[in-house]
Amino acid sequence: MMSSPADSPSPTPQAGTMAPFSVLLVDDDDVATEGVLRSFRKLGVHCNTVTAEDGLVALEILRNEHPSKRLGGPFLVLLDLNMPRMDGFQFLEALRKDPVLKQTVVFVLTTSARDTDRARAYNENVAGFMVKSAVGPQFSLLASFLDKYSASVCLP
Repeated sequence: MMSSPADSPSPTPQAGTMAPFSVLLVDDDDVATEGVLRSFRKLGVHCNTVTAEDGLVALEILRNEHPSKRLGGPFLVLLDLNMPRMDGFQFLEALRKDPVLKQTVVFVLTTSARDTDRARAYNENVAGFMVKSAVGPQFSLLASFLDKYSASVCLP
């Protein structure tokens, strides 16, 4: 992705055009991660995708403290809830307390269909809550949704 000179503002994407964006996929399930990445490729979702196996690694990436992984903006986070070391709820709590990262757009992508998990996630200001089994075969509905979302929303 090329960056604009500091003295000239980046053009604002027009409605219906593809704005380049990045996705931070936070999930410890290698099969689910590969499924999401495969669906992006298959449906031609134009985004840079960076993966993190738990909330601690995700925070390192978002804070530019990870030794090798970088995330360009604008970006959004796809977050699993059930992970080792730092789970999705702990990640959301840390994210929302961080003055630089608190406005990050987060979509939960989880196996949990529990109403309590959904309510708790929305209390942490997530943009959406998706159950993995409901986002289509091989995550096709997820890929299609993100493609349309990125084309119609200006991410922070």
